[in-house]
Amino acid sequence: MYDRPKLLTLFRERALKFGDFTLASGKKSSYYLDGKQITLHSEGLRQVSEGLLDLLADVEFEAIGGMSIGADPIVGGVLTAAAERGRAMDGFLIRKEAKGHGTNRYVEGPVKSGARVVIIDDVVTTGGSSLQAADRIIEFGCQVVTVVGVIDRMEGGAANFAARNMPFRSLLTIQDFGIQPPQ
Repeated sequence: MYDRPKLLTLFRERALKFGDFTLASGKKSSYYLDGKQITLHSEGLRQVSEGLLDLLADVEFEAIGGMSIGADPIVGGVLTAAAERGRAMDGFLIRKEAKGHGTNRYVEGPVKSGARVVIIDDVVTTGGSSLQAADRIIEFGCQVVTVVGVIDRMEGGAANFAARNMPFRSLLTIQDFGIQPPQ
């Protein structure tokens, strides 16, 4: 069962850091959210996974995935939580670069062309990683029905997804921590 206050506490205690940081988007920030401190922690991953399934309860999809490394633990957690609820679901991971051997694919996992999919990321700033994952899975032949972030930093990601007609949801936003996004 999803416990939002518990997840917020875990993020405050384990993942929210203050200082001078350069984000994956290239932006500078006075705070950093290290999502892997939560998604690679047993209780953190459980809360994220249950929360995401609740958040996506009204979305029809067959598979969930995203850009490897950020999405990897989340995909595993959501698949496990879905199985516990009796819900069949496939997962997939998107490589940054195609494998140089074997199938030479960007997309890994049992997802099939034509599937309706959800793209997942731990922390969304501008949405660049999620958009790259979306491009790869669309090239593979799937339909992106929703993009989901565990935390939305509220720095342009939602607008970038909207510009591509991709609905966006997040479990938490930076405002849940009393931090206002830049204007």
